[in-house]
Amino acid sequence: MLPLWTRNLCWVHNTLTEHARCLYGDEFHPTTECAEEHDERTFFNELTFADADAILAMLRELSPNIADGFLPVWIRNLAYRLAVLQRPDDPAVLREAADSLYMFGPEWDGIAADLRRRAKDLEKN
Repeated sequence: MLPLWTRNLCWVHNTLTEHARCLYGDEFHPTTECAEEHDERTFFNELTFADADAILAMLRELSPNIADGFLPVWIRNLAYRLAVLQRPDDPAVLREAADSLYMFGPEWDGIAADLRRRAKDLEKN
């Protein structure tokens, strides 16, 4: 749940996923018409203060196969970064973030490899 002071950042959508779907579209599900105008700043604020469950739900619903979906790569990278910061000891989240980084550019391969190593080390312990 969002902190009380951030709950009114988006007055139209009940979830981060709904807000992202309205702003960026959805490759797999119909996007309902929304009467409100949206800007990335409002979504960015909501994403920044979302909990890991909300972030991962958005990523998994809008990009279920990592390489698909309409979320911009920079939003995906930021979302996974925020999820990893909130769940640094969750091997599944670390691997999922690594997979996304590997998919979208060789410049992040070193970070992705480190995330995979951390996940493997966590599973050993």
